[in-house]
Amino acid sequence: MLPTRRHLLQAAAAALLPPGVPLAAADEPKLIREDYALARQRFRTHLVKMGPAPDEPQPLSAPPGARRLDYRSGELTLTAWISENAEPAPSTGSRPTASRPAVLFLHGGNALWQGHWDLARPYVEAGYVAMMPAVRAENGLPGYFSGFYDETSDVLAAAELLRAQPGVDRERLFLAGHSVGGTLTLLAAMSTPIFRAAAAFSASPDARAFFRRFPEDIRFDTAEPQEFDMRSPLSFATSFKCPVLMLHGSEEKKTDAALRLIADRAEAAGLKAKRGIIEGSHSSAIPGETAESLRFFASV
Repeated sequence: MLPTRRHLLQAAAAALLPPGVPLAAADEPKLIREDYALARQRFRTHLVKMGPAPDEPQPLSAPPGARRLDYRSGELTLTAWISENAEPAPSTGSRPTASRPAVLFLHGGNALWQGHWDLARPYVEAGYVAMMPAVRAENGLPGYFSGFYDETSDVLAAAELLRAQPGVDRERLFLAGHSVGGTLTLLAAMSTPIFRAAAAFSASPDARAFFRRFPEDIRFDTAEPQEFDMRSPLSFATSFKCPVLMLHGSEEKKTDAALRLIADRAEAAGLKAKRGIIEGSHSSAIPGETAESLRFFASV
């Protein structure tokens, strides 16, 4: 998989902070006790700049081992790839097939590239039906890039479509994602109870810290603090609705303290939240993170 613009920027930033440095009290995002799903029902992001996602788009033709599947998110028609081991809609009188678990995998960066499908292959090989969605404003799709907020609605819409596929066990729907997709994984796991478990790789749980590093990606009104809160899993750490595993590479030091804090907050609330460090960088740790996520999914 070729590195995206964000992969290169995050790799450069990863060395800026020594490992294990705790967040200063002044920098520690507040914990919001309101349920994130309920907060989403009343909050609407205010975009001050409307346009496409920042990464270079590529054609959405499905890679080998997958087929293209369109899905609806509100008024938008978006696109996902689903593994060829997924059952097509049954014809009249056809024999039902045994159900199997499914995983919705959220890609890194802000465009769906052919190489991203390689991240879904280990789940397919393990017997899962896999789906990887492109979200609004990516790859020339309709809608406006919002940076972690409206995109969460697309993730939830794609999850409902995957859950409804013939042959998918609705009770064994899992969620995983890397980088930007890891952050969206955490937000989606707070937004609905439909996932059996979720695994986030190299997520950025603190939106304020993230957008300080990537100010060019800001599209919303920064004068409104809630805009950052609603994009920060760390602020809603007591809202997880399924067991969650949070992993990052040993060379990724910038988000270590925030990931420790979100796990501590969730566990203090009695939620099942684990974190771990896998040897490697933002990209090279992915195989180990994937293997760990499969073990985690099997355990629940």
